[in-house]
Amino acid sequence: MNINSRLFAVMVACAFSGGALAEGISKDEYRNAKDRVAADYKAAKAACKSLAGNAKDVCVAEAKGKEKVAKAELEASYKNTEKARYEAREAKAEANYSVAKEKCDDLSGNAKDVCVKEAKAARTTAKADAKAQMKTSDARGKANEKAADARQDAAADKRDANYAVAKERCDSLAGDAKTRCVNEAKARFGKS
Repeated sequence: MNINSRLFAVMVACAFSGGALAEGISKDEYRNAKDRVAADYKAAKAACKSLAGNAKDVCVAEAKGKEKVAKAELEASYKNTEKARYEAREAKAEANYSVAKEKCDDLSGNAKDVCVKEAKAARTTAKADAKAQMKTSDARGKANEKAADARQDAAADKRDANYAVAKERCDSLAGDAKTRCVNEAKARFGKS
């Protein structure tokens, strides 16, 4: 199998398995792939030059995000450690957040506020899942209690982030409707 085919197989495996691979890649494959990632980034960034305004900002954010994720996944494939896989998941969460936040710039008022809160909630959810997955992997040899705690922490983080989004949506309302909306959000997400 040539280097391009093997790298493609590694990248597909990373995408579908969250980066868990039985074997890493060689140093030469790593260097070649790193050069390809840099070239792909330059090409993607150059394609953004024809755009203007926020569309250009979104395009650049997507190019930077893809580069960071590709580098992190490449590191995870090369190092083949749980920490490197965790960092790849975190890089993906940050990249998705950056793009989503740029897309929110097309909106205004409460719609923009909700969009930003949703982007933050998605990032918090992805990071919480990555953290839970890492802690779960680390805890396999330890007591299952730690894994349960990690899942509970992740669930609390997700719940808090989703509550913030629901509460932000209520800001577009007034009077009793707003009070009812906030109370429903509190009840749904277990807030007092």
